[in-house]
Amino acid sequence: MKYFSLIISASASFAGLARTDAAEPARPNIVFIYADDWGWGDLSCHGSTWLKTPNIDRLASEGIDFQQFNVLNPVCSPSRVAAMTGRYPSRFGINTVFGDTKPGPEMPDWLDGNAPTAARYLKASGYRTAHFGKWHMGDMPDNPAMADYGFDESAVYHGPGPKIPLHEIGSYAARFIEANKDRPFFVDVWLHESHVTHDPTPESLEKWKNLDEQKRIYAAVITDGDNEVGKVLDALEKAGVAKNTLVVFSSDNGPESTGSVNNKRRSGGYGTYYSIGETGGLRGRKRSLFEGGVRTPCIVRWPGHAPAGITNNVTDFTAVDLLPTFCAAAGVIPPVEANGDGENLIKALNGEPVIRTRPVFWLHTGKDAEPDWWPRLAVRDGEWKLLMTYDAKRVELHRITEDRAESVNLAGQYPEVVSRLTKMALDWYATLPKKADPACISKGKPVADTAPRENRKTDQSAGKVKPDRAKAFVRWDTNRDDVLTLDEYKAGLPGQSDLEARFALFDTDGDGKLTREEFVK
Repeated sequence: MKYFSLIISASASFAGLARTDAAEPARPNIVFIYADDWGWGDLSCHGSTWLKTPNIDRLASEGIDFQQFNVLNPVCSPSRVAAMTGRYPSRFGINTVFGDTKPGPEMPDWLDGNAPTAARYLKASGYRTAHFGKWHMGDMPDNPAMADYGFDESAVYHGPGPKIPLHEIGSYAARFIEANKDRPFFVDVWLHESHVTHDPTPESLEKWKNLDEQKRIYAAVITDGDNEVGKVLDALEKAGVAKNTLVVFSSDNGPESTGSVNNKRRSGGYGTYYSIGETGGLRGRKRSLFEGGVRTPCIVRWPGHAPAGITNNVTDFTAVDLLPTFCAAAGVIPPVEANGDGENLIKALNGEPVIRTRPVFWLHTGKDAEPDWWPRLAVRDGEWKLLMTYDAKRVELHRITEDRAESVNLAGQYPEVVSRLTKMALDWYATLPKKADPACISKGKPVADTAPRENRKTDQSAGKVKPDRAKAFVRWDTNRDDVLTLDEYKAGLPGQSDLEARFALFDTDGDGKLTREEFVK
């Protein structure tokens, strides 16, 4: 196996960065494919009996399947912040999705344009950089541009700048690969699948016509996502750069939960009724700090480095480790001000069973419900994972290396471990911002409630902040017909994301309109 030297070359320093003394004739290209709501069990190579993912399976057969990979939040925006910056998203106050109707005073309107990013550091060292697909780290009129985060090219949705068709993400990436095959490049390929609204292609629907309705839609969506991966892999082969390209496939969080039986066809796509993704036996789903919400696929192919067809079930690989590991692969040392929370796990990518040395922390401020969405904080240290409420009056302790399903609560048997990990989690939480950075707030936006999240007024029966939907209904019902249309709902929440999917969750009878009772209750 080959390794990169970590000797700093002063002549290669640029903008606070240092290139390592290159031991390879050409630095590797890096392709980071990030799926959306794609569960750990939604891969045929992870044991799914009805979903087929031949292109992702091909990656696994040619590389390493990291089976203990964790994202750092169970919803889109903060998960992506961690993968982008190498820092816990809570460092930026980003603890739920941008567009949340009651996000908390710590939540800004966008990711700081000066945040560390792999794209910025690799660009400074000579890489051509691009981002195609979902962004969801801010999309306000005064949002930083994609170039501010270090990207030479971009086409996105839920983000600033030129927009991209959902089924063309792989094609955009393929054209970028062909255009830059003679120089090192870094490209994010952030897929739509399998997020709602579901909008499968006719070809994929035809392929799965023999399945029942729910499975047919979801299988078609997964096929479309896998086909996008195939476009990228084919482009690397066609350009002749596959052997010198590090490819990583992962997902931003666990699978969405299925909606009501009436939540079916919607204008512009299908609703959450078809969200039947699988966790592979892990507890919890999207929005949960249990493993089903935060353990996602992570498959790495790097010819000449990553041994083909092996499974790594030892390394606790996390999303904040991606930035330092990508930089190490490219021979770049991030500047001190990157102040990352991750570890350089380049040895793991080279096939070694590396043990992560730093603890892992989570904070999620979104859905708060039984049975698996109640934890607010979590910490993993070695074999142990602790989940807890803000006040630590409710905790669960799991030996995660032996109990991936988190089925046995060992808190009563190991009080000293609970005490140690509780202190670690609370000490970490105390370091986090409780108020948003004013530089990352859209001009003219009302000031948020400044009470700490855990002390804000809540509906105790529901266990979460209770919005005043009755007043919103009156304001948004502009024609005073006592129902809300999708257009009225969108007009009431300008600039926010996933509005069609959110509208569909309220529309319990599936008639395309919201009665006062549906919306308020």
